[in-house]
Amino acid sequence: MATWFLIIIYLAFISLGIPDSLLGAAWPVMHTEFGVSFESAGLLSMITAGGTILSSLASGSVIQKYGTGRVTLISCCLTACALLGFSLSPSLLWLAVLAVPLGIGAGAVDAGLNHFVATHYKAHHMNWLHCFWGVGATLGPIIMSTYIADQQSWRDGYSAVAIIQFSFVIVLLVTLPLWGRVASLQQSTRSSTSAGNTDAGGGSKEEISTKNPLRMRGVKATLAVFLFYCGIESTVGLWGASYLVGDKQVSAETAAVWVACYFGGITAGRFMTGFATMKVSNRVLIRAGQIIIIAGGLLLSLPLPAAVSLIGFIFIGLGLAPIFPGLLHETPARFGQANSAKLMGYQMAVAYTGSTFLPPVFGVFASQTSIGMLPIVVLIFVMVMLLCSERVNRLIEHRTSGG
Repeated sequence: MATWFLIIIYLAFISLGIPDSLLGAAWPVMHTEFGVSFESAGLLSMITAGGTILSSLASGSVIQKYGTGRVTLISCCLTACALLGFSLSPSLLWLAVLAVPLGIGAGAVDAGLNHFVATHYKAHHMNWLHCFWGVGATLGPIIMSTYIADQQSWRDGYSAVAIIQFSFVIVLLVTLPLWGRVASLQQSTRSSTSAGNTDAGGGSKEEISTKNPLRMRGVKATLAVFLFYCGIESTVGLWGASYLVGDKQVSAETAAVWVACYFGGITAGRFMTGFATMKVSNRVLIRAGQIIIIAGGLLLSLPLPAAVSLIGFIFIGLGLAPIFPGLLHETPARFGQANSAKLMGYQMAVAYTGSTFLPPVFGVFASQTSIGMLPIVVLIFVMVMLLCSERVNRLIEHRTSGG
């Protein structure tokens, strides 16, 4: 039953990923219809991510009180209603209002499902869980580009995604009793396993008893990696289509498909990473991912034919794939089991902060300079991320060697 229940969890992450990529794909058409500035998408993204931050910070106590199943059900219902509202919105103001429940719903689902999988399933399922987010994020631009190409209607694209979300709400309602049963079924196995791996966190006794994990060496640098990771992922997802339209003279519908390929790179990369984690350490995979992002950013920045940009987008997606789930999985090993719960919350909050502020900051920057600066900003972000990540690696190596 626990194995089959994974299908429902994976479907939930697909439904989480679809809305995340819709706005960026539709915005080249949306902002002209509403007659608003092109950087206004940054404001909507910031509001959505702000709601996500608030709900993720509150998710621990809410899930403890109501259970992951109920929280996921209510959150998906909120998301579906918000998407339907997007399709009917008469102005940017209404989009901004609806971005609040959209973000709140997404944050609760994200935090709840990550917690559930981390608690009740093995580590490689974390990569595959985020792989299925990529499936949803890939489907979003494809659905939107289909409606833009056939009917020149971004509204119908949002309506179609809302119908998909409401359908999944029905699935969650029918399967609601299974959440508690699966948790109970896995609890005894988890308890016996954790009893045999008390010191598997990799931290010293002093580190395991730390009352303020933020003071631990390496934590702040790790949080910086989360910040700039989500800065890259969200900035490319939001502004990638506008970059292709404005700098490479690609049509809006073609740009949406190319952005779907970017999310497809994340998806395929996480699927492969799920198998790779059985043979290769998360540390190696994270480092390799950052190097691949640099290669993708360089391909985008060079004055090459527009088709090369597609390869650059795919490279960036492939490079991003192992980083986020790998960092989440490394948390107990780096900083101790007893500290991982608090640090998970901090990491998710900082990650959403990157999603909230860095894309709109780039939007303002691009409006003052050029959308063609996107690859340069990606390269700056990934270099900072690489420096912080390597600093944490050195600190961990120093600690484990007894230095």
